[in-house]
Amino acid sequence: MALAKIMIVDDSRTSRKLMRTILEKNDFEVVCEATNGEEAFLKYKEFKPDAVTMDITMPKMDGIEALSLIRKDDSEARVIMVSAAGQREKMVDALKRGADDFVTKPFEEEKVIHTLKDVLKLG
Repeated sequence: MALAKIMIVDDSRTSRKLMRTILEKNDFEVVCEATNGEEAFLKYKEFKPDAVTMDITMPKMDGIEALSLIRKDDSEARVIMVSAAGQREKMVDALKRGADDFVTKPFEEEKVIHTLKDVLKLG
């Protein structure tokens, strides 16, 4: 059985594919993917994942705005922000707005899994 249901949000197909591979290899179930913040909010409401990996920089609506919408809709939402190195200011902003934690690109499998398990309180 899967450890948890995850939604991957990233405008980069390569990043989504990489994240999916890491998650599935470690017994997480990817329930859906979204390519921008607007789509992420709608899919969050539809799929109610246990956690979300949310890219910060995306077209239409960025990850920080989507995070705010999701948290407003569900105060229990677990959201892990994903950023490229050097986006420190945006990370601090995201954490202030209720992000649970963050991981940076390029993804380190161990860090991604440890962060998810920590946020979801899995062992």
